[in-house]
Amino acid sequence: MSKQDTETRNESATGPAPGETIDGPSTHLVYNRAEAARPETIRILPMTETVMFPELVMPVVLNRQPNINAAQRAMNADQPVGLLLGTEAAGADKGTDGLHRVGTVVNILRYVTGNDGGHHLVCQGISRFKVREFTEDDQGGLMARVTWIDEPQTQGDKQIDARMSNLRDRALEAIELMDSPSRELANAIRSIESAALLADATAGYLGLKAQEKQRILETVELQARLDLVQSFMDYRLEVMRLSQDINKQTQDRLSEHQRKAMLREQMRSIQRELGEDDSVAEEAERLREALDGAHLPEDAAEQTTRELKRLERMSESSAEYSMVRTYLELMAELPWDKLSTDAIDIKESREILDDDHYGLDKIKRRILEHLAVHKLNPEGKAPILCFVGPPGVGKTSLGRSIARSMNREFVRAALGGVHDESEIRGHRRTYVGAMPGSIISQIKKAGTRNPVFMLDEMDKLGASAHGDPASALLEVLDPSQNDTFNDHYLGTPFDLSKVMFIATANVLDTIPGPLRDRMEVIEVPGYTREEKKQIAKRYLIDRQLEQSGVTREQVDISDAALEAIIAGYTREAGLRNFERQIGAIARHAAVRVAEGEEGPGLIEPDDLQDIIGARRVDDEVALRTSVAGVVTGLAWTPAGGDILFVEASRSPGNGKLTITGQLGDVMRESAQAALSLVKARASVLGIEQEHLDKSDIHIHVPAGAIKKDGPSAGVALYTALVSLLTDRKVRNDVAMTGEISLRGQVLPIGGVKEKTLAAHQAGIKTVLLPERNARDEDDIPDNIREALDIRYVGEVSQAIDIALED
Repeated sequence: MSKQDTETRNESATGPAPGETIDGPSTHLVYNRAEAARPETIRILPMTETVMFPELVMPVVLNRQPNINAAQRAMNADQPVGLLLGTEAAGADKGTDGLHRVGTVVNILRYVTGNDGGHHLVCQGISRFKVREFTEDDQGGLMARVTWIDEPQTQGDKQIDARMSNLRDRALEAIELMDSPSRELANAIRSIESAALLADATAGYLGLKAQEKQRILETVELQARLDLVQSFMDYRLEVMRLSQDINKQTQDRLSEHQRKAMLREQMRSIQRELGEDDSVAEEAERLREALDGAHLPEDAAEQTTRELKRLERMSESSAEYSMVRTYLELMAELPWDKLSTDAIDIKESREILDDDHYGLDKIKRRILEHLAVHKLNPEGKAPILCFVGPPGVGKTSLGRSIARSMNREFVRAALGGVHDESEIRGHRRTYVGAMPGSIISQIKKAGTRNPVFMLDEMDKLGASAHGDPASALLEVLDPSQNDTFNDHYLGTPFDLSKVMFIATANVLDTIPGPLRDRMEVIEVPGYTREEKKQIAKRYLIDRQLEQSGVTREQVDISDAALEAIIAGYTREAGLRNFERQIGAIARHAAVRVAEGEEGPGLIEPDDLQDIIGARRVDDEVALRTSVAGVVTGLAWTPAGGDILFVEASRSPGNGKLTITGQLGDVMRESAQAALSLVKARASVLGIEQEHLDKSDIHIHVPAGAIKKDGPSAGVALYTALVSLLTDRKVRNDVAMTGEISLRGQVLPIGGVKEKTLAAHQAGIKTVLLPERNARDEDDIPDNIREALDIRYVGEVSQAIDIALED
């Protein structure tokens, strides 16, 4: 050992000079291998990130105590050590499974203890080695019996020389592309004449990953090693070139931005010197920054740039100034590139729907199918859902539940009474007061480009001289067109393809055919009495008590009272009036509690009259009179199913037919058809022809202030006439629906579920339905099917046999 090395080791025992550090690899390359003995057994230092190569000098950081102990023993014994790459746990507790078997034997040139307590080595590689067997020393340190690997001799090989030339060029180019190019390292690379050293030095000093270095270390054959290093360097160079191009483009953009900012500041300074108002320039600058942050599409960016230049030339007192500024502010606030991240979990969505809504099983199943398809194919063009049903059945709240299930924003546009196309497409910016349409306004409110958007009351759209809003919605609801929706106010396309549109309506008849064709209709029928009671117990009572500031301990409503409210105070398909009555009870309790009294406690049916007044709905069963000519029919209305009476009377006359009760044309035609059928079958029915010829027939449907129409009253009209003319009473627990033909066939009708619900709520026991409506039986709730005796008839004579008393 030289005197200099001895002094270095003595100095390391006491640590470095104050503040001494080791920053990185040395660029000193040793071209002649150190003459040293080649021991068969050497100490092993497991490394997690460091791979050394022969003849290179590099620093090594020691992080684990076993490595520190092993390095100190090797220093004291003046022995080389072997560096092996492994995992974090490799070598700990004498474990060797995570260690590679090829490493580098190194001499420790210097041992440094830093001010921070860290341990560092300066090492020089000697040779590759391969582990034959791991062993231990007498103190339990990791040792190994190894085979030293010599470098192959390749003098005069043209293939090797060519590869050396290519690799040297790439290494020098990589050095030039570094953030801080090292002239010393470049000179060292140029001076290397050994192919093995060039490959190892390139791999060691030019930023390859540890596993890539290990592959090179394990490759002994020189031509293959040069090819491997060159392949790694080619990739590294491509990354460095791209990084440099990106940095240059970024710097160019920053320089251009800084230049414009400087020019604007100079312009403001000139305006201040001239005494001109600079508020317009400041406002334009604010809008420019907001528009830059909005990431507008190319067409929109060009348009806003033109409008911004116009704004800068305007006077702040100009009427057009505020119009342009408002337009630019809207463009900056629209969510051009903001999308909510969908988080659809079907199990969680099912729980949300069940928590928010009681019953509606078929509708929930269809919504879950819709969500599942969207989850599996987010880019697919799903159908537009349209919830159709009476008021108060939960159509809007279903939309809110869908939005919550998808982790999206929910917005709503009320279309009832809209009769101007501009309400949908926006106003053209040709006059003061122009504004965007409701679609763009709600998208701005949502703050994202993919909200759940509910188009409420679709069936109540109007039309006028200002255009047809329903036709304007055709583009909005067409997935193949709405990616370029053109709002007149914006003047540039806006992408609506990511919006989930959901429509609602009470009836489908008033929705134009082309618009209805773009939507998948999901009927939301009314609730049964039991469903209403369960909904009240789960949701409505708690909600109304909370709004009134009272608790269940102060006031609660018994099941019997809930049933009394449903039967005697409300008769509706939905829940709005029902909830209002519950709210009235909660407010009654709030008054008592606010006066310092105790709450009324549990509300029973006998308490209802004192709290919310007398019954508002009479029992229809009590109104039925067991006289001939009176029949109970079933009708469908936009507010759900209902029962109606068909009354027929006879007076002396000449065969005239009178129809009253605000009946529409369809029901009038049904009445005439029923009378014609009765006349045709008079002999079969036992009706004397003289009674028909010398009698005037009057058909009346009570509640004349309400207009009634629809193709489902023929059976009831025919039965009323037969009952009248044969003087046979109609059973008071029977209701019927269905249209008839002149041949006596019973034709199918719609609204089966709503009509059977109405019959059940009115206390009807037997319901007559057209035979061809048997396919709709699955739509009737199970408890209703069990409570009613449903008879299917295909011919009016069957209805007569069932409904008329003997």
